[in-house]
Amino acid sequence: MVTTVDTTKGSPGVVTGLPRLLLRSEGAALLAIAAVLYGRQGQSWWLFLALLAAPDLGLLGYLVGARAGAVAYDLTHTCLPPAVLVLGGGLGGSSLAVSAALIWFAHIGMDRALGLGLRYPDRPPEGHLHA
Repeated sequence: MVTTVDTTKGSPGVVTGLPRLLLRSEGAALLAIAAVLYGRQGQSWWLFLALLAAPDLGLLGYLVGARAGAVAYDLTHTCLPPAVLVLGGGLGGSSLAVSAALIWFAHIGMDRALGLGLRYPDRPPEGHLHA
């Protein structure tokens, strides 16, 4: 018996077609906006480069298991935590917190632009934009 996979529709839970293109384009826009705003903060670009990969520390959750890994990854790859950080930094007058949040946004945008999406705990860790 021969089994075929219909790759035109993608895997369940994976965004395809125009929505995928729009989400990836939004990621590129987020990366560009975050980088421009970071540049206006006057912080070191070395700091930007040093912290750009920091959200990927969420991958360490996979050492505990698939569910913990997906949750940790998703919490470090959604815009809510850096939004809270940038708001708190802005209201509290902390340019370092604002800069860290902008780097975090840049990382999320970069990942989305590259097609790296959020993870599902019950599936391989490719993410919702992987196709």
